[in-house]
Amino acid sequence: MPVPNLEMAPVSTVEPLAERIAKVFNRCFSDPEGLNTRLCGGFPEPFYRPAGGAQSHHLVEFTRDYPASALHEVAHWCVAGAERRQMPDYGYWYAPDGRTAGQQARFELVEVKPQALEWIFARACGLKFRVSTDNLESGLGASDNFKAAIWKQVQEYCAKGPNARAHTFALDLAGEFGQPDPLNAKAYRLVELS
Repeated sequence: MPVPNLEMAPVSTVEPLAERIAKVFNRCFSDPEGLNTRLCGGFPEPFYRPAGGAQSHHLVEFTRDYPASALHEVAHWCVAGAERRQMPDYGYWYAPDGRTAGQQARFELVEVKPQALEWIFARACGLKFRVSTDNLESGLGASDNFKAAIWKQVQEYCAKGPNARAHTFALDLAGEFGQPDPLNAKAYRLVELS
């Protein structure tokens, strides 16, 4: 079932996609006795903040009201292990826009798993997935190897299953958005990443 044409619906009756995504995430993972994590938009840049000080829960922040940013940040949260989820922004290396070719190659290596999960989550919402190189300034697009690695990782997730957090989120998103099983390997084609 395709995502409804939101431009045709009256604004007052349509809940923004990013808010729906956040509601699904928060329903799944915000229990203080469980993972105690919330997803929230409206930020100029994405960031992960572990609980501490006055903040009693972990917070996955995504950019403005962008559904793709929400899905991408959740994918990073799903990939991060328990130890990494105790560190701001998971303790990961990041070089901003304008990376060199070498830095871009390193970026692509660490982005395969999150972007594969993001593709699955996008499918679960009925949204188109776009590979992100996050490096507009340099003009370096996604390499063919990067695209192939993302597709291959999606195939592996579909065959073996992603971790429990990613699995729960993907299926709950599909239920929320009325989409078929997002872990059906046949639904993903490498040519879609061109």
